[in-house]
Amino acid sequence: MEEIPRTPAIAFGHCAKERWNLGGLPKKREDGLPETLNIDARRRSDAISVARVICILGVVYVHAWTGLTGYDLQLAHGTPQENLRWVLMDVFGRSAVPLLGLISGWLVAGSSRTFDWASHVGRKAKTILLPMVLWNALAILLVSGAAVATRIAAPTPQSLDWIFQEVFIASRNPDINVQMPFLRDLFLCMLLAPLLVRCGKRTLIAVALVAAVCQIAGYGPPIFMRASIPFFFTLGIIARRENLSDRIADWPIALALAPFAVLTAVQLYFTLVVDASPVSLPAATLDLSVRISAALAYWRISWGIAGTAARRPLLKIEPFAFFLFCSHLILIWLGGPLLGRLFGTLGSPLYPVYLVAQPLIVLLAVVLLATLLSRAAPGPARILSGGRLKGRKLAAA
Repeated sequence: MEEIPRTPAIAFGHCAKERWNLGGLPKKREDGLPETLNIDARRRSDAISVARVICILGVVYVHAWTGLTGYDLQLAHGTPQENLRWVLMDVFGRSAVPLLGLISGWLVAGSSRTFDWASHVGRKAKTILLPMVLWNALAILLVSGAAVATRIAAPTPQSLDWIFQEVFIASRNPDINVQMPFLRDLFLCMLLAPLLVRCGKRTLIAVALVAAVCQIAGYGPPIFMRASIPFFFTLGIIARRENLSDRIADWPIALALAPFAVLTAVQLYFTLVVDASPVSLPAATLDLSVRISAALAYWRISWGIAGTAARRPLLKIEPFAFFLFCSHLILIWLGGPLLGRLFGTLGSPLYPVYLVAQPLIVLLAVVLLATLLSRAAPGPARILSGGRLKGRKLAAA
């Protein structure tokens, strides 16, 4: 998840379309750039920040604490609370990986620094790979340590190979930080980015199609844990070339939301009513279609929010978004059972309140923890946040 260039507008590569004044000439700033170009570039930057916050908060619903084992969750299938959990996951969580992958591809396609492979990979190792490894190590220390000390239901080390896989995600998905394969696969995409940004449109389309087929057919591991990540990353590069972000921003909101609403309703019907197998080719094709439509819908929503005052609190949250993404499962593993004593597990009368509020609860904990860490130990805070948390900026906020 690349650093967003803020100003000037030209840093975005493709300037948004100009809006002309009555005199037929674009208004000029003192720096000589048209006022509307700076405004549109700033709004696009804000929309990217808003999208990151919305997507990462939505991920919390995917990993929300239920207090039930996998077997008990199967028994709860079809109950109102379990249906609510699925609706929240599909409506708010499905957009995360697609749109975050698209944004990452879009950003590297517009950065001249991407062409210097050694420098580019070095930066991404510091901002993606190193935080992933450190957070995975912390997850073992904190979550497995708590499981041994307090006997909470959580994975514990089984072997040196288990520890190695949990930390580095070499060939399987981790048991604790199950969200981290996104960072692993994103880093692999960054390794390929200097080559991809040099490819022509037809080659990029071919790469995206191969990744889509792999995602639908279930291929990918152990190279990519989720083939959808290189698929959306490549689409992001294409979107930059074709200026699709601005085109979609011009769509009526109803048009942008309609495909996502229809496809999500169909998917929920097959999941909750028909109880269809999620591993079939038709189900995988529908799932990828839902994710594509989710990315389009949430980009349009983010663009709309970026043009209103509602963007301000979200922009203040954005520096914490990466920290939230990396830490939220540790907080859920440790804090879920504690709050579960108050609200109960899935099926309890108060659980729906707890379920709906979990992203906000996790966010508040992350802001408090990250702020304290950045003041007490700015260096580790900067590393764990991928360089996004800086003491002076937090103090100013």
